[in-house]
Amino acid sequence: MPFELIPAIDLMNGSCVRLAQGVYEDKTVYGENPGEVAAGFAAHSIRRLHVVDLDGAKAGQPVNTPAIEAIVAGVGPNIPVQLGGGIRDMDAVARALDVGISRVILGTVALREPELVREAARKYPNQIVVGIDARDGRVAVEGWLDVSDARATDLAKSFEDVGVAAIVYTDISRDGMLTGPNLEATVELARSVNIPVIVSGGVSCEDDIVAAAKESESGIAGIIVGKALYTGAVDLPAALSAILAVEGA
Repeated sequence: MPFELIPAIDLMNGSCVRLAQGVYEDKTVYGENPGEVAAGFAAHSIRRLHVVDLDGAKAGQPVNTPAIEAIVAGVGPNIPVQLGGGIRDMDAVARALDVGISRVILGTVALREPELVREAARKYPNQIVVGIDARDGRVAVEGWLDVSDARATDLAKSFEDVGVAAIVYTDISRDGMLTGPNLEATVELARSVNIPVIVSGGVSCEDDIVAAAKESESGIAGIIVGKALYTGAVDLPAALSAILAVEGA
């Protein structure tokens, strides 16, 4: 499959925000209208949009549903949206899909209730993504508020052959810091499983995106870009062109 550059929208109180290292108190608001932000990304040749309900991740249930619906409407029917944050039971999965989300990201329950992930993957083939957020290689849950003893690689391996569409791997220490993603750890994880892996956290420039695209044969399927797009550190059209150049090389 083609390598995907996936713009990110993080939601808090109905607005588009970015956190630094997952700290809820350290946020920057980048847009009050998520639908307009989504439409702006959709004006370019992106293949997917990534959305996280930060309030939902903290509350344990989706919170920003009106904003999510606005995002789905903003990108239109041709750009799939993947959503994570507070989706922790089958009813929440179904509700997300019902409002037009194409892939649901399960994070906390992947560690706490792995059978739910397997059930969801069986019921909704290729629509379930496992979100693995890690600090120093250990899995963090509950909106990154709790770091467990589980190793990220072990958790990823436990979902092989159950039908999940992808794994989103986020290095929390890099997220929102514009210091570059932890590509080495992500490639190591991707090589250890037969599931496509998406890089997340810390993208700072076009070179980070190109480096990830060059690892497609290692199992890296895409990269999520958030703060760097909002600050202008990454120019979306230029980055998309750079990916095409890598694929054509």
